[in-house]
Amino acid sequence: MKRIIGLILGLCIALSLTLFAGENPLNVFMILMRSAFGSMYDLGLTLSYTTPLIFCGLSVAVGFHAGLFNIGAEGQLTIAVVTAAAVGILFPNIPFPLAPMVAFAAALLAGGLWGWIAGWLRAYRGSHEVIITIMLNFIAAGLASWFTLQIIPNPNSQSPETAVVSPNYMFKDYDLIARRFPDTPANASLVFAIVFAIVMWIFLWKTPWGFALRAVGSNPEAAHRAGISGKRVQMLAMTIAGAMAGCVALSEVLGSTGQYRIGFSPDYGFIGIAVALLANNNPLGIIAAAFLMGALHKGASDLDLETATITRNFSQIIQALIILGVTAQGYWAWISKNKRRKN
Repeated sequence: MKRIIGLILGLCIALSLTLFAGENPLNVFMILMRSAFGSMYDLGLTLSYTTPLIFCGLSVAVGFHAGLFNIGAEGQLTIAVVTAAAVGILFPNIPFPLAPMVAFAAALLAGGLWGWIAGWLRAYRGSHEVIITIMLNFIAAGLASWFTLQIIPNPNSQSPETAVVSPNYMFKDYDLIARRFPDTPANASLVFAIVFAIVMWIFLWKTPWGFALRAVGSNPEAAHRAGISGKRVQMLAMTIAGAMAGCVALSEVLGSTGQYRIGFSPDYGFIGIAVALLANNNPLGIIAAAFLMGALHKGASDLDLETATITRNFSQIIQALIILGVTAQGYWAWISKNKRRKN
């Protein structure tokens, strides 16, 4: 309940700032709602943003539970998406339904490997995962750009994008969600994202491996004395985090565009950090948090057209203040606890 109050408080503060820009806060709020949910097309776009945000939120949350700050989800999803596209282009004769399974497995391996590199360097070389993952983001972007422009470019387009994967890698013809939201990128990967969130919750709270991961994140010294290998857990956590971010390939390549496009991501990996924080790293809460952030991202897209002074970048201010509002409840709880102790 406190988190909901914090969310509402943050949203109200953000909307009140529009007064300084000469806009009506209620009108701005209605634009956001209308743009995010005003039609099936708008809702489809909102859901298409929600799907990768669930994957990226899970990626960041796994790292947080192990005491690691995975700021590299953007690089992990980039390397995974371009890998899925490359498999679909270089091996066009694999039959359906094996083809999308192979491409998705390749994406998971690529994203997991990118996360494992950071985990290994953190565990065995003492490198800080924030610095390592930031550098890996740039390396992933460079490799993806080179592969896109030099190895598998689209010969029929001047845009920086790969060729389109073989049709047997796509599952659009069997996708009920895509049929429900035509002309939008929404697809059945949303269902997979929700399932993965549930599985991740079970993993973290109902399995010995999840307990070990959370134990290392909560108290590394106590976990070590209990016989839990902190190094192994750190590598496992970052590998899972990379694989979760790599699942974006399912929605972007196999379920929607069928190719990798340079700059396709509006910083999904970084918004995933906000999603994880908003959900308090709870995989089930990440579903709702991702939907909220997806709605804000889509809703803000019409602010450029329907207001005179506010742009779509206002969604970032709303996200920041919502996170501050939600996290502030922990500060007030700390103050109340200290007051009770003094009394």
